[in-house]
Amino acid sequence: MATVTLRDIVKLYGEFVAIKGVDLDIEDGTFVVLVGPSGCGKSTILRMIAGLETISHGELRIGGKLVNDLPSRDRGIAMVFQSYALYPHMTVNDNLGFGLKIGGVPKPEIARRRTEAAKMLGLEPYLDRRPSQLSGGQRQRVAIGRAMVREPEVFLFDEPLSNLDAKLRNQTRVEIKRLQRQLGATVVFVTHDQVEAMTLADKIVVLHDGLVAQIGTPLEVFERPRNQFVAGFIGAPSMNFLEAAIGTGPNGPVVTAGGVSIEVPAERFNLPESGTPVILGIRAEDIVPEGHGTRPQLGADFEAVVNFAEMLGNESLLFTELGGTEVVARMQHPKPIDPGQPLRFRIDGSRVHVFDKQTQNSVLR
Repeated sequence: MATVTLRDIVKLYGEFVAIKGVDLDIEDGTFVVLVGPSGCGKSTILRMIAGLETISHGELRIGGKLVNDLPSRDRGIAMVFQSYALYPHMTVNDNLGFGLKIGGVPKPEIARRRTEAAKMLGLEPYLDRRPSQLSGGQRQRVAIGRAMVREPEVFLFDEPLSNLDAKLRNQTRVEIKRLQRQLGATVVFVTHDQVEAMTLADKIVVLHDGLVAQIGTPLEVFERPRNQFVAGFIGAPSMNFLEAAIGTGPNGPVVTAGGVSIEVPAERFNLPESGTPVILGIRAEDIVPEGHGTRPQLGADFEAVVNFAEMLGNESLLFTELGGTEVVARMQHPKPIDPGQPLRFRIDGSRVHVFDKQTQNSVLR
């Protein structure tokens, strides 16, 4: 396998700047996920790595070798597309070996690679079937197998799970991660689904408007988002944001939002002076309904009417308001909640986030 290095990568479409100078180091054998909303540039970066898009400026290296002008076939990469891109008139067996055949690989070697891939992916019972006779998950495995037999240095996945139903998506996600670990493969995976990013990645690259918003492990980008965009994009449901101001309480600093003053640990933040307006961020799991979950020691209480409850089986999401702004709380071990029912909530002050109102950057230490 190989490293992938991007240095000051820019992509222009006429006068439109799609990628605005991206630096990225992908280490050998790591699973890196590019994630972000539609139009952020994640698929464009993947296609530049693959050689399907030209690079307007900057350097791209695979395994230390400059590949800007190298044809796709010579880069040591294999790509799995969202649409699978299988040959409909060929059997699974022929789909797996066709690329090797036209590449001049000897027949015994084709047979060896094809057999290994089919065994690893559980495709042996389907080798004589055509794609139309397969389920979506089986077709995706064939597409992955076709990439595997090339024995590439880098695997590229372009939203490969988006055409699958929820159950198949979860199963295939586990299979891809298990396969990556078995092969020790370098993987670059593109998705708009932050749950996929969190569960698959060794390293997440959050993209926004053609720029890197943050790079880190899934836990880092969830627990310590660099700015308000990352905080709102990573996590389900999205983080609650409220207009707030810094203040001083009897026991130390507070952040006041919606008429509620929340005690926060001074050592957690580089807080501005008292009276400064800020943006307060609170995740749903850090707004605890009374009697449902461990009551946070540091924080503040408020009472509000539940406007809507979304039952999710092992938990519920409660939609309520704080100071006229809708907020979502997570209820563990849920019970039926009627619309209009008042509940008392506790905000965990030790886990809130504070963002500079002007720059939208986090003020976490």
